[in-house]
Amino acid sequence: MSTTDLLFELGTEELPAGEIDSMVTALYEGILNGLKDEGLPFAEAQYFSTPRRLAVLVRGVAVKGPDIQRSVVGPPLSAAQDSEGRWTKAAEGFARKQGVGPDALAIVEEQGVARIVAHVSQNGADAEAVVPDIVARSVMAIPVSKRMRWGRSRHEFLRPVQWLVLMLGEQTLPLTLFGLSSSNESRGHRFHHNSAVQISSPAGYQEALRAAHVLCDADERRNLIAEQVSALAGPSESVALADDLLDEVAGLVEWPVALRGSFDERFLEVPAQALISAMKSHQKYFHLTDTTTGALLPAFVTVSNIESRSPSEVISGNERVIRPRLSDAAFFFSNDKNTPLASRQERLGSVVFQHKLGTLLDKTHRIAKVASRLAAQMDADAELTQRAAELCKCDLVSEMVLEFPELQGIAGSLYAAHDGEPQAVAEAIQSHYLPRFAGDQLPCSAEASAVALADRVDTLVGIFGIGEPPTGSKDPFALRRASLGVIRILIERSQPLPLNELLRYAFEQHTAELAPDTVETVLHYILERLGNWYDDAGIHISVVRAVLATEGTDLFDIDLRVKALAAFAQTDTAEHLAAANKRVANILAKADSLDGTGVDADLLTEAAETALLRAMTDLDATIGPLLLEQQYELALGHLAQLRAPVDDFFESVMVNSDEPAIRLNRLRLLSTLRGLFTRVADLALLNPTME
Repeated sequence: MSTTDLLFELGTEELPAGEIDSMVTALYEGILNGLKDEGLPFAEAQYFSTPRRLAVLVRGVAVKGPDIQRSVVGPPLSAAQDSEGRWTKAAEGFARKQGVGPDALAIVEEQGVARIVAHVSQNGADAEAVVPDIVARSVMAIPVSKRMRWGRSRHEFLRPVQWLVLMLGEQTLPLTLFGLSSSNESRGHRFHHNSAVQISSPAGYQEALRAAHVLCDADERRNLIAEQVSALAGPSESVALADDLLDEVAGLVEWPVALRGSFDERFLEVPAQALISAMKSHQKYFHLTDTTTGALLPAFVTVSNIESRSPSEVISGNERVIRPRLSDAAFFFSNDKNTPLASRQERLGSVVFQHKLGTLLDKTHRIAKVASRLAAQMDADAELTQRAAELCKCDLVSEMVLEFPELQGIAGSLYAAHDGEPQAVAEAIQSHYLPRFAGDQLPCSAEASAVALADRVDTLVGIFGIGEPPTGSKDPFALRRASLGVIRILIERSQPLPLNELLRYAFEQHTAELAPDTVETVLHYILERLGNWYDDAGIHISVVRAVLATEGTDLFDIDLRVKALAAFAQTDTAEHLAAANKRVANILAKADSLDGTGVDADLLTEAAETALLRAMTDLDATIGPLLLEQQYELALGHLAQLRAPVDDFFESVMVNSDEPAIRLNRLRLLSTLRGLFTRVADLALLNPTME
């Protein structure tokens, strides 16, 4: 099979850095799927991207796809032939549709029914003919946030399209998009090589652009940026290479050149987080810290898109640009400190949290009530918790947070400390937003944890209560993150607490009319998230479901049970008892009501049922104290002792005895057995394969 390489490049004006990756990935997948749909095999593929181009290179593409022989089954023979054996109009129409004559039709038997069939030969696709259409469809399917028009044309794309390259081997394929025709001419760097770049073959694409001061491989640019930035840090300095900033900067340049600048040390009086935010978010600078103290240094590293002959001028220009941003931060910080944080609380009444749920002041009052109740359950100082809850949202109306939203909590903590609030209060204000994401640290104290839980359950209950749960694509109030935060705080802080009671109390604090089943809905939503939580830890979902079947709502206790059952589930005994439990559950499901007294020992006529009752009685006395002490793994280990008497019972005893009293007694015996099986978890729900 003859093969060659395929190259497509879409050249544009500068694209937004945050959208480049999703756009080039969609283009890449569209072209590869198109080749597969046309039956054109290929060896390997990769994509390239810069602020001015999206490109896909596919190696080893078949010049012509293999011919295909396929059989198409048509209508039943009874409808395809008349009584004299002649083809009917239905048969002729079927043959015409398949591109064959009626004489080429054959007869096959399919599932006992005679049908006509057409054996169709289909020539393999010609890459030269189909590739332009594949590329055109793929370009039109690229997702963009907002389309724009340019010039006098009515063409639309995220940014104006300037050139097209489409090559199959050394041949340029014809393609017309956005009023442009394809060629083998790309473009070099806007400043260093502002002219056409001839691409002699797809394989030479990357090096041809490199010679024109364009690094088209985004990973190569990213790694080079990291190396250059790190090299500018001194022996006792560390540079912060945040992944998101590296990705963004790599999407802003085609020929990266890192340069180090500085700013006035007086700005270090401003909270480091504000300075970092100004440098990172607004200017895309990398900040430096002292490796010994961790203190922010009055320096930064910027990445230029040109290799300047006068780098000092570029550095000076960046220093001039950052100075006003840092001055703003210094002004906001100084100005905010003139007003006590507590005095800002009333201003929260003018900020709407959610139009049905009131203002941020309303939310603050609810948080304070829930947090105060939690304080007693979490061994937190009640007075400090109350104060932290009252102040936790006050910095949202400060000038610093209005300008730098990412400083919420941080600014409040600094202002609280400046006002002389207790350190625990200041720390709780900052850390009640934790955890912000998976793997993030937890709140720093019991007081902060109480405020964090109160904040999250208030949001969950309120938003679910007004009927606005998250959808597959929208979660404006971050309810998924809030629920995982609740899970992590309660479990990882080993905090015993009935979640249903907490949700009920949070529900009672709302003055808005909430759905009556809100508590149950939110509880179910949070417990559902446990599946993903434990899946990340490698624990099978059937283990989680088995524990949740006990209807407990204490997440810490649920966690102890899940971990104990996960370990027990790896044993042969677990699989055996799970099967026995399912058998018992099925028998009881078909039984009539078992109301009345317990098992009557005088009605036990078989040795096996007597032995089972004795084993259960002994076991109940043994595991009772273990359950009170939450020693679930030990309790499950003792349950394994039931394996032999249960096996003997089912081998020797007929449960459905002809005598009603004996049958009812045996069913009550099984009901007692099932009660033991479900003391830790419903073993019947365990998946034996655990895969």
